[in-house]
Amino acid sequence: MNADAMRILEYDKLKEILKEYAISEQAKKMLDELQPSADIRKIEQLMLETTEARRIIDINANVPLTAMENIDEVLAKAGKGFTLSIDELTAVKDLLENVMKLKRFMRPMQTVSPVVASYALSMSELPHLSDEIDRCVVNGRIDDRATPELNRIRKKITVTGERIKQKLNSILSSPSFAGAIQEAVVTLRNGRYVIPVKREYKRSFTGNVLDLSASGSTLFIEPAAIARHQEELNMLKMEEEKEVFRILSCLTEMVEGAIREISINVEAFIHYDFIFAKAKYSKSLDCLPVKLNGQNRIRIKGGRHPFLGKSAVPLDFQIGEDYRALVITGPNTGGKTVALKTVGLLTLMAQSGLHVPVEEDSELAVFASILADIGDGQSIEQSLSTFSAHVKNISTIIECSGPSSLVLMDELGAGTDPGEGMGFAVAVLEEVFNKGATIVATTHISEIKAFADRKDGFKNGRMEFDIDSLRPLYRLTIGCPGDSNAFLIALRLGVRRQIIERAHEITYGEKKDYSCEATLQPKSMIGEDLITEDSPPLKETAAARPGAILKEKGRKTPVSNFVKGDCVYISSMDRTGIVYEPENNRGEVVVMVMKKKYKINHKRLSLYVAAKDLYPEGYDLDIVFESKENRKKRKLMSKRHVEGVVIETPKEE
Repeated sequence: MNADAMRILEYDKLKEILKEYAISEQAKKMLDELQPSADIRKIEQLMLETTEARRIIDINANVPLTAMENIDEVLAKAGKGFTLSIDELTAVKDLLENVMKLKRFMRPMQTVSPVVASYALSMSELPHLSDEIDRCVVNGRIDDRATPELNRIRKKITVTGERIKQKLNSILSSPSFAGAIQEAVVTLRNGRYVIPVKREYKRSFTGNVLDLSASGSTLFIEPAAIARHQEELNMLKMEEEKEVFRILSCLTEMVEGAIREISINVEAFIHYDFIFAKAKYSKSLDCLPVKLNGQNRIRIKGGRHPFLGKSAVPLDFQIGEDYRALVITGPNTGGKTVALKTVGLLTLMAQSGLHVPVEEDSELAVFASILADIGDGQSIEQSLSTFSAHVKNISTIIECSGPSSLVLMDELGAGTDPGEGMGFAVAVLEEVFNKGATIVATTHISEIKAFADRKDGFKNGRMEFDIDSLRPLYRLTIGCPGDSNAFLIALRLGVRRQIIERAHEITYGEKKDYSCEATLQPKSMIGEDLITEDSPPLKETAAARPGAILKEKGRKTPVSNFVKGDCVYISSMDRTGIVYEPENNRGEVVVMVMKKKYKINHKRLSLYVAAKDLYPEGYDLDIVFESKENRKKRKLMSKRHVEGVVIETPKEE
């Protein structure tokens, strides 16, 4: 599978989300290494596992899985002469206990999920090993009753220690040593019992000085009276360590004797964690299994991009039956790119054995490769323009595409001369189509729509757009080309009707009357001659003023709580503008007229069309107020510092 395409479609982000549903680090690593497959039988097996795991968690989400901490160290040490630590033996015991719980959990699930439940049959509980570790290891230490010898040694250690304490306490309580004792407390130094004695009374005590205080005023002395008992205690502790080591060695030998069964248990747990992570993700997005085919046929019903969740507008999409190349057109921010990414990522999900956020009766194809050119790919460091980046990606697509390829191309032919871009786009489409690939492409170029309309195997599609509200609907309709609606959007933003009609004539070779649309659209007069607040009013001619409709609508009761993006009528200029900054404490509102900003008293303004009615929800107002060059610079500067890149903003007048 093409690595660039998976990066563009954000496959790695999908895997990061999946990893959040896994418990063990081993399963997270397995998910991190997940790759789409082109083997339809393997994919069907993986999806069946996900389906059965989903059935299980729909019944009972509390699947007894374990994080298996320290188990990797156990497997790594096995058979290499190492003795397992208490923590590692505890990890083995916990693993076996969880095996028992999981096998018990899976028994009643055999009827609803026979394949997934059957994996538990290969797991071994190893009760003898589990019981032995449980008997010997209690509360993180080797228990006294692990062996009779250890029990005997620890009893003698206790008795000897008590004798030493008794002798030391008698010394501490003796009146003859009252002045010599720094503090009436028994302490340990280097594992030996000592008494704190004042330095000047050193000669009063017979014994060994084992330590002294930081100031040197206190000596820690082991009295000669307890030296013999101390040596006995040390010998007993050495015997204890030897016996504990022998017990650990015996337990290690038992673990190594069952290492094959333990390894199988670990592998089964990792696999269970892996498939249940996929099932949990499926449940979180309300995903479904899909039918797969090897005939490059895609039929998506109610598809949702997984990163958009349930808030996404469902996508209905199909290709591969009567046609295998679809050209999608529509306005900017209309959902074309999202549609491309949705088709690509859902295909990758299905080929990874994942459930897909679609409705029933959806079907996806299994492709040997998915190739994508989405995004502008600009790079200052590599001196790549938008067009150069597109060409670089498209060159790879042409070379790598074939009969089992899904090709996704966004804004084909953009970024260069429209005529040459059109020719280049058509040539690329023909070449990739002739190589047998399945193609989904987006474009704004009318000639490409015409090409797709007359070319066998091609089909036009459009992202629906509400021309009354100028809001994209994010719905794909297949069978007819769409419009970019650039002229209507420009009309809404204030470009004069005469200019729009002339632009239409130049573009399509025919005249069109936009007067009906004009009566429905506000006019911000962007594109006309600049008029300052101090300029004399224009003569009331059809060519020089917004017209009667503007006069009627514009002269409303003044509104002072303007918000950014509101279209307002400026009485002193006899025209409209767009609010750039709301009213300040002096009653001044910054209004954009002909790309210049003016501070105008709010009393000279009246609301013509509110921003919420003028723009789609979430619309980026920087498109209105900033140049394309500045927007690109701002986007670049948000990522990193670039020497020499400066954003210039026009001054307010």
